[in-house]
Amino acid sequence: MKIVALLLAFAALASLPFWLGNAYYINIAAQVLIYAVLAMGLNVLVGYAGLVTLGHAGLFGVACYTAATLINAGHGSIIVAIGALAATVVATAIFAVLALRGTGLGFVMITVALGEIVWGIAFRWISLTNGDNGLSINTRPQPFGLALDNAPAFYWATLVVFLITLGCMAIFVASPFGAAVRGTRDQPRRMTALGYNVWLTRFLAFLFSGFWSGVAGLLYLYYNQFVSPETVSLSTSAEALLMVIAGGTATLFGPIFGAALVVIIQDVASAYITRWNFLLGAIFVLIVVFMPEGFVPGAVRLWRWAIAACRPRAPPSVLSEERAP
Repeated sequence: MKIVALLLAFAALASLPFWLGNAYYINIAAQVLIYAVLAMGLNVLVGYAGLVTLGHAGLFGVACYTAATLINAGHGSIIVAIGALAATVVATAIFAVLALRGTGLGFVMITVALGEIVWGIAFRWISLTNGDNGLSINTRPQPFGLALDNAPAFYWATLVVFLITLGCMAIFVASPFGAAVRGTRDQPRRMTALGYNVWLTRFLAFLFSGFWSGVAGLLYLYYNQFVSPETVSLSTSAEALLMVIAGGTATLFGPIFGAALVVIIQDVASAYITRWNFLLGAIFVLIVVFMPEGFVPGAVRLWRWAIAACRPRAPPSVLSEERAP
């Protein structure tokens, strides 16, 4: 049943440009996939490692600015991708070495500070980042000679990257490394007693998370063809964290739902509702109150409850009636 549902979902995603039609909404769908990649990467730390971070927009932005700089210098798409992801992994390593010195609230505050440092560099280092005016690019990659200039083509390219990300996340969750990461979240002392290097496990999880944030940043740059300090601001990190929490931490599909919720309300509902941010906040409050584990796990729980409630109860056996006093 699950396999059939997944196949139907993938078929719907693959055929979306055909039945959606409007280029605007196809672009919205591409944005959902981009932010879903970012949220899935963040979920590695927040959900599976138990490390709440508010600095991932900085890593997201490192990929954007590095790629934009390389593109404007005349490099090809392969060099751009390798350079942007390499710079993101290096920045992630620096973030991890510094942030993992703290725990709990200290970890959160260090990631906030690191993210703000990246924002400050983007805003003040005008000769490199063009400051508040940002950096623009005028090209998109052409994988296998296919142009990505129109909305459906770019959506399908983003969908391929999204599916690769989802597959890698599924492998991560089922792998011994994923189990070790969850162990460092639940029982760090016991993991140390069992011979695991807790710091190294978290460090590698940080790198894995940062890598996919870089992938999302690369897609974001190619989609918008522009990057500014707003991209690396604290609000971007907070939105990504809300996507993970609203959808459900430590789940495969929770961050995807959270990304869809935030992007649709920001870009679609805002066209009809003036106070769309109030609506978004109200939805988050309802999810936290009635589904504290997140929407996806909460929906699964309610579905199972409804199935159990509708299932007819078996009549008492004759043997039980005979034994009754």
